[in-house]
Order: sequence, then C-alpha cells, then structure tokens
Amino acid sequence: MNGIKKSLKHRTAEILLAFFILLSGNWLAFHSGSFIVNFNTVGFSLVSSVQEGVANVFGFGKRIIMAVHDVVLLEKEYKALTEKLKDYEYMQRNNTEIRKENERLREQLQFATELEYRNIAAQIIGRNPDNLYSGITIGKGSRSGIRKGMPVIAIQNGNIGVVGKVVTVGLSTSLVMPVYDSKCNISSRIQNTRDIGIISGSGSYDSPLMLNYIRKRVLDDFNHGDLVVTSGENDNYMKDIPIGRISKITVLDYDSSLQIEIDPVIDFMRLETVLVVDHKYGNDRPKIENSAKEGAE
Repeated sequence: MNGIKKSLKHRTAEILLAFFILLSGNWLAFHSGSFIVNFNTVGFSLVSSVQEGVANVFGFGKRIIMAVHDVVLLEKEYKALTEKLKDYEYMQRNNTEIRKENERLREQLQFATELEYRNIAAQIIGRNPDNLYSGITIGKGSRSGIRKGMPVIAIQNGNIGVVGKVVTVGLSTSLVMPVYDSKCNISSRIQNTRDIGIISGSGSYDSPLMLNYIRKRVLDDFNHGDLVVTSGENDNYMKDIPIGRISKITVLDYDSSLQIEIDPVIDFMRLETVLVVDHKYGNDRPKIENSAKEGAE
C-alpha cells in the first residue's frame, strides 16, 4: 500500500508540474500577443490558398471557354473562306470560258464578214453517232434561209475547213451530212499539184477520209502533210476550201490509183458552230471595220 501511495504522489506532482508549465506558457503567449499573430497568419494563409485554388479553377475554365469560342470562330471563318474560294474558282472558270467563247465568236465573225459568199451562222444542237449515217443537227432552218444541198464550213483554231452539206431542212433546224459520212463524196484536189480525186468518208469521225483516183505516176510530186482542198467542180462546194491533210499513202499493185488517207482539218468532236454557205449569192454582210466606224460615229 505504501508503495502505491508513493507512486500516486509522484504522478500527481508530475501532472501538476505539467499543468503549471502549460498555464505559464499560455499566459506569456497572450500577454506577448504572439499567439494571436500566429493564429491570424495561419488563417490568412489557409484562406489565401483556398482563394488561389478557386481563382485557378475559374481561370482555367475561362481559358477553355475562350479557346472553344476561338475554335468555333476559326471554323466559321474557314468555311466562309472556303465558300469564297469556290466562288472565285467558279468565276475564274466562267471568265475563262467566256473569254474563249468571245475569241471563237470574234474569229467566226471576222471570217463570216470576209467570206465571198452569203453565209448563215448556226449552232450545233445534236449529233447522231451512227456509223452508217452520222448526221449533225444545227439550230437553223428554212426560216433563216437555209436550203437543201448548201455546203457547210467552219473555222476552228484559225483553220477553215469543210464540215459537210445540208441534206434535210426543217423550219428551225437542219441536218448536215458531215464529210466523214460513208455516203459523202467530194470532188477534191491536192493543193500543190492540183491533181483531182474524190474524197469519201469512212463512216466515223475518228477515222481518216479516203482520197481516191490519184494516179500512181504523180506519187513523187506530193508528200505527207500536203493539203487537200475542194475542187469547186459540180457546183457542190466553193473552190479551194481545205478538207484535210495527207497522212498515209499506200501503193497497191493491182490498182492504177493510189490509196491516200486524209486527216480532216476540223476536229468534229470539238466543233460547236458552223457557217452554212449560200454560194449563189455574194456576201452582203458589212465589214467589221465599217461597223466599228459607224458605231463610233
């Protein structure tokens, strides 16, 4: 028992000593003000940290929103620029096509006014690719003065060439039999030598024409690339209108004539407009220069 009592006395003394030390420390802290300052500092730091975190979160969110907004604006601007680019390219293509069309029409008008005979310009509105009868339909007929049998020519890339002749006439349309038709025969001459023959079609626009009845003995007088023109005989076509150029010459042992292939000067698949010629009458069109002067006056 005595031991227990002694132990309790020692512990009680230790507890009291600790209590008085803690009490003395608090008293000194309150009197010196250091406790209050430390509390304020800790509180301020805590609140500041929370505010900084909140500010960072809101700032990050704001930056994301602004970034999304910028992306949306950029996408709209990109689409608008893409549409403008498409419009610009479309306008460029149209301007190029209009320019080319104007050049073709100016070239044709110049030729139409300078041609010796009366002529009627017409647009090709249809084609019949049948090999037996490859007709070309034009948008002019009897109302415009077109008659059956009239020769049809064209100017293309500065080259004048025979297209064919009118075989059927309606009120506002006509059918032209082109030179490559298998039923077409044209009295022709080799321009350099003036040797006469007959050009016949093979039935297809992408096949050469055939020049027949040229004698073998004149073979050394002409060459590949020589021009073949209309002879003007039989009153079917005007004289010296280009038909094509010699592309191949074949000598057949059993035939007294040469077999000569001709490439047409006209590219029929690119042909858009033609001139139907009334070679019984002179050209009554005013010259372009005169028209320009009258317009200026």
